[in-house]
Amino acid sequence: RLGASITTASQGTLTSLPMAAMRPFSITIVAFSSSGMPGPGRTRPALMASFPSAAAADASRQAESAMPDALLATNTSSLSITRIAEACKRPERVLGMHFFNPVHIMKLVEVVRAAQTAPEAATLALELSRRMGKDPIDVKDSPGFASSRLGLVIGLEAMRMFEAGVASAEDIDKAMVLGYGHPMGPLKLTDLVGLDVRLAIADYLRKELDHPGFEAPAR
Repeated sequence: RLGASITTASQGTLTSLPMAAMRPFSITIVAFSSSGMPGPGRTRPALMASFPSAAAADASRQAESAMPDALLATNTSSLSITRIAEACKRPERVLGMHFFNPVHIMKLVEVVRAAQTAPEAATLALELSRRMGKDPIDVKDSPGFASSRLGLVIGLEAMRMFEAGVASAEDIDKAMVLGYGHPMGPLKLTDLVGLDVRLAIADYLRKELDHPGFEAPAR
């Protein structure tokens, strides 16, 4: 995590501004310096911040105010990029860049296009991801995007299977690792991500998609 602070990079100098304590379900917004939407060779991180999800709109405005010509990328795993972009004066520069835990190991980055995202902004984010050594995918803004929407269904069903006594937690995880080539089982992944985060995303997707598959286990 980036910690409870805003860090701005200005002429090579880092300055930290105190922020309120982080909540479990939060977003990270990174503003990349991109005056005139230059090539990726001239792109550098200019502002990084983590915010409670309820403050996403305020976070976007704050980041945009600090760097009016920046590309604003949020690391949220499920919240609407389009709604976040609505809070900005330059919504065409807003998109999602969803990194995966553990970030130093996982290659995937979801580049999520809001309804307002300019094609140049998405192209820049895709290229920036590759420069970071990641393998990005191009996703349209939708609740849970591609990864969280699929991954959460598997994770919730794994919990239900464990509750029903279908198999041990270890064997459920082993089934997905050995049978489907997943690098980590769904229950172990849930432990890594955090039950609080999983529950918050499940509740959000249950409401947004109105689908019983995202109903959190009762126990």
